[in-house]
Amino acid sequence: MTAGYEVRGFVFYNAFDSTGWLDAVEPAIRSAVELFAGDVRDPHGVKRALQGCDTVMHLAALIGIPYSYHSPDNYVDTNIRGTLNVLQAARDLGVQRVVQTSTSEVYGTAESVPIMETHRLHAQSPYAATKIAADQLALSFHAAFSMPVVVLRPFNTYGPRQSARAVIPSIITQIAAGRRRIELGSLHPTRDFNYVADTVSAFVAAIDAPAADGEVINVGSGFEISIGDTARMIAQLLGMEIEIVADPARVRPAASEVDRLCASNAKAQRLLGWRPQHVGDDGLRRGFRKTIDWFCQPENLGRYRAGRYTI
Repeated sequence: MTAGYEVRGFVFYNAFDSTGWLDAVEPAIRSAVELFAGDVRDPHGVKRALQGCDTVMHLAALIGIPYSYHSPDNYVDTNIRGTLNVLQAARDLGVQRVVQTSTSEVYGTAESVPIMETHRLHAQSPYAATKIAADQLALSFHAAFSMPVVVLRPFNTYGPRQSARAVIPSIITQIAAGRRRIELGSLHPTRDFNYVADTVSAFVAAIDAPAADGEVINVGSGFEISIGDTARMIAQLLGMEIEIVADPARVRPAASEVDRLCASNAKAQRLLGWRPQHVGDDGLRRGFRKTIDWFCQPENLGRYRAGRYTI
């Protein structure tokens, strides 16, 4: 809205009439968003939601990796069938641009860094497998029907309002709630964390980028840090001493763990004119500081159940 776009939000229908975090945004922003309640698995509702839209930002997905071990059928229905519904509706309605949201998890453990878009695809979880399938569906619609599609591949977005199933909110909320024994899973994997404002700016840049049609584009900072060092950095910013305790329930099966992720963002710079603003150790600290400040506000921290593992 602030960039001059009219926005329609597709929210998951529920009997509580909850719109997720949109319930908590400023009234001026909330009132400016036209909402459509439905289910991405329903092709009829998806087509109704897309009517009159020029651009579709397709972010609807199940994203929790541990839950994909538990209920892979749901991931196939939502991530693959849901993407097909979006693509079919966009094709029928003549939508001018579809931005398909991918994930760095499709690469699996990096064979070389920084990871370029030509890196092999290697699904190490049911979640990653469904995202590979969804990306390929989107690219097939570009090839077969000349649909203007761009696949954006974000690397580990973090920031205010992130769900408790992600590692950074889990660390912050445990410390902020007074815990000094912090329960985590594997500490050695590295991640390329990206502050949410940088990820959003890449999506906005993709709206009007003709050179991006039919392309896969990484959205990452090019800086990697281990999960263990992430926890220690957050504790340092909070001025706390912590002990990290391994929780077996939080550890992925050995062959399913993605050990290393670090993006090349050269293609995003070239095709989107995009550069992240939170880069390197200093940028990560600035992003963590803003995230910590948000989570430490009592009204925000109260929404989370610190220490309770969410798959």
